[in-house]
Amino acid sequence: MTAILGLNLNHPDASAALILDGKVVAAAAEERFGQRIKHDPSFPQHAIQTVLSMGGISSKDLDFIAVARDPSQNRAAQVAYVLRNPISGGMAAMEHMRRAKIDLSISDMVAEASGQAPDMVKASVVNVEHHLSHIASSYYCSPFETLTAGFSYDGSGDFTSAMAARCEGTRIEVVDRVHLPNSLGFFYTACCQFIGFDGFGEEYKVMGLAPYGTDSHVGVMRDLVQTKSDGWFKLADGYFGMHRGGESGKMDEHHRMDMLRLFTDKWTDKFGSPRQRGEELTQRDKDIARSCQIRFEEVSLHCFKRLHDLVPSTQVAYAGGCALNGVMNARLLRDTPFQQAYMQPASSDDGLCIGAGLWAWHNVAGGRERFHMTHAYWGPEHSDATMRRVAEAAQSPMRELSPGNVPKAVAALLHAGLVVGWYQGRSEWGPRALGNRSILADPTRPNMKDVINAKIKRRESFRPFAPSVLKPAVTTYFEQDVFSPFMMHVVKLRPEWREKLPAITHVDGTGRLQSIERDTNPLYYELIDSFGRLSGIPIVLNTSFNENEPIVDTPEQAMSCFLRTGLDAICLGRYLVVKGEHASLLPDA
Repeated sequence: MTAILGLNLNHPDASAALILDGKVVAAAAEERFGQRIKHDPSFPQHAIQTVLSMGGISSKDLDFIAVARDPSQNRAAQVAYVLRNPISGGMAAMEHMRRAKIDLSISDMVAEASGQAPDMVKASVVNVEHHLSHIASSYYCSPFETLTAGFSYDGSGDFTSAMAARCEGTRIEVVDRVHLPNSLGFFYTACCQFIGFDGFGEEYKVMGLAPYGTDSHVGVMRDLVQTKSDGWFKLADGYFGMHRGGESGKMDEHHRMDMLRLFTDKWTDKFGSPRQRGEELTQRDKDIARSCQIRFEEVSLHCFKRLHDLVPSTQVAYAGGCALNGVMNARLLRDTPFQQAYMQPASSDDGLCIGAGLWAWHNVAGGRERFHMTHAYWGPEHSDATMRRVAEAAQSPMRELSPGNVPKAVAALLHAGLVVGWYQGRSEWGPRALGNRSILADPTRPNMKDVINAKIKRRESFRPFAPSVLKPAVTTYFEQDVFSPFMMHVVKLRPEWREKLPAITHVDGTGRLQSIERDTNPLYYELIDSFGRLSGIPIVLNTSFNENEPIVDTPEQAMSCFLRTGLDAICLGRYLVVKGEHASLLPDA
């Protein structure tokens, strides 16, 4: 047996994955454990412990530790940047060296995290370049084995912001890179910060706000990020403030990522003063969000069309933080030559650990057998006994259901207008709740979006909720026939259904689709099917089981969220608990 531990560390979204004989066995992000800080950049000791335990092995059984970082790559580009920018470039180089030194003791840190003496861990450490890990995470998990275009784009990693590759069989050949300071991810984040969303990973808020704005600033955005007919893209000089040094992954006193400001004072000449966090959103802010999203899509389309020129295939596998932009993902299938696209569920940096691990399997261990990821349920699960204990301790009205009655009972509560916490099986891998750690509701109720935002999620009112729909019904309700098991595409609902599904229809008539197959999650499929028989519509509103925190991991965390928020009910495995006022709705066992 070949055992590989894949890691993303010293970087936001720290994570670990265990790969045995080329197959992903377990994957987990550090943010779900320990201090439970969103995008936790600390060493993923809890994630390491979790995946090793789930695989039934010890760190002394590991053959390789694959790290999604390679300081030796892109040295010429780094040197050139330092020569052009001696002060800021020198500070960035010092930070790069600091992280490289930490990499030297990784095997010792893995040993310590797993309770082993350092000399017991004999695994070889394999460094895999950041964007190569991203591409590997999607291509090596995809069903594609013939010629496939690979792409990665985000803010930065190993001094690169984008990478194009030619993939076939078990080989990934890098054909081009975009080096810093040019970064489409930094452009989007700068816009995000300028309108007051200055926390790490808040770019999705810009995407949600964009439909409320106009394109009045798109001309300026085209000046800020320019496409090249013979290349990729370039950021305007003097407008972006990346790579001024500072410790990567540093946290502030509120346990938030300490973000460097990516826009310079020159933005005020174009847009006025930046919005401060907590201030009222103005029409200008909405217009900036809309214009930013438009330009992001334009540049992304340019990149994917250039990618097709370099790798003329109808198949594409891609990842990176920018690949979480669901609006663009849907456009790729409509407006580029690519007809089939694959992304694994953790396309942002938490997914790097799987990419690094699978790259090591094929390129270092010599593995030939490919792995196809068809579902997202790679995290831990908890016993029936634990869920019973937690449900009973809540001292609220409860029923123990037979397994076959669970979907029907919860569907009936949803149809009655209750908001239900749904906690089942193994947790999802990636940032989306995909039917095992979800909050569910009836999407046909006009007030449901406001109820969940106000009473449970406590988040901005402009942010939409996602629909989970049975795969056979997608074309009935949505204009674009796209298979999106990992909730990666934002598509338009058919006009005749928009008013009938107000809780999941965004202001522009779109929804962030999750299509459900029976084989990959039969229990969730049965729940939606049961709700469809009651309501006539096989769709439920699905949002992550949390309250301004990482998605719940343990049954105790799920129950705490239920008790302290406006959730009406919770289903822990086969144990259904409701608030006292809903006791009459509990079914017979």
